[in-house]
Amino acid sequence: MRTEPYLLDEGHSPTPPRTVTPVRDVVADVAATADRGSRVAAVLIAFGWHLVINVPAVFEGWSAYRFPWVVAAGWLVFVAVGAVSAGNLLTGTPSPTWRLIAVLLLVEAVVFVNTPAPLVFQPANWGWGTLGWFVVLVLWGRRVIALVAVFAVEATIALVAVHLNGLGDAAGLSRYVMYTYGTATLPIAFSVAASVLRTLAARTARTATARAALDAERVAAQRAQADRQERLALVSRTAGAVLAELADGRADPTDPAVQRRCALEAARLRRLIAESDDVPDPLLHELRAAVDIAERNGLPVELVAVGTLPALPVHVRRRLAEPLTATLASARRSARLTVVAQPDEVVVSLVTSATGTDPGGSAAPGDPDDEVEYVYERDGDQVWAQTRWRAS
Repeated sequence: MRTEPYLLDEGHSPTPPRTVTPVRDVVADVAATADRGSRVAAVLIAFGWHLVINVPAVFEGWSAYRFPWVVAAGWLVFVAVGAVSAGNLLTGTPSPTWRLIAVLLLVEAVVFVNTPAPLVFQPANWGWGTLGWFVVLVLWGRRVIALVAVFAVEATIALVAVHLNGLGDAAGLSRYVMYTYGTATLPIAFSVAASVLRTLAARTARTATARAALDAERVAAQRAQADRQERLALVSRTAGAVLAELADGRADPTDPAVQRRCALEAARLRRLIAESDDVPDPLLHELRAAVDIAERNGLPVELVAVGTLPALPVHVRRRLAEPLTATLASARRSARLTVVAQPDEVVVSLVTSATGTDPGGSAAPGDPDDEVEYVYERDGDQVWAQTRWRAS
């Protein structure tokens, strides 16, 4: 017994399987990368604002606050909520959304209570201008309507505080409207822009992936066509040689060896044609083509298939079928061809009586890492040949 890789045709060097590297679906990766950049930007804006703008404002209004240490504690609570939200945002961990927002709104209300009337529309009332950026962190990925709803609650708190501080006149309400508009539009615009950027990045990546897939299919089709033309030229040469010998009288049609050569070339041509057929089970279709040639020559062949064949590339099907169809061409009396299929393995075996040497392994060994294993055994005129493919 011998186990060895084999060549597709006698005297022909093996052509390595021509495969096209599959195009990896990068849509999710591109969208995630764009979204991560926006998340980092949101964190930097929120904490940058809280540190660069609010710290000087707190110190500037320290002496005017009703309870300055309460305002300072509120500043630290914002830091804590922001840190939790930023950590969850950057790691993709869900946050206790509405509880965190309730804490932020409560701190903002406390800052309003501790800010005297002259400072309500000043940076010292830092909660009003900062809450929106931290809410963006907490509500990241949610619909904009949720962010608008939080700003509506904030506007209500601010309106109550404006009236309690005696600023409910026309000038105070005008400043209130402008301040509310200014503190809400930037976070909302940033949130919408981040969502649009994520969508556009995913759409662009999807388009690029589809274009790359089409290019890969085109290249694969061109290579498959070139491979088929190469094999057709080879089979044409070998079949032409037999026909030329018959035409010149150098070969005797009654000679069993010549008949075997003719049957082999006919099986190769038939299987090469069958490779391009669009059928549910291409391997069985190609094997049936070889069986049909044998049966036309008077050889009874039993073909048995067990299991569901997985999708196999052309070069694997070719390596599974080629040596067995070559052996079948030299068979005598009867033959039994069996195909056993599993999701990760396909075994094709042939039991027959045949003359001559191993026609499937007469060429030199090929690549030792071949995907298909070939086994050939002979006991007198009884032959057992098998090809086996295992998923790597």
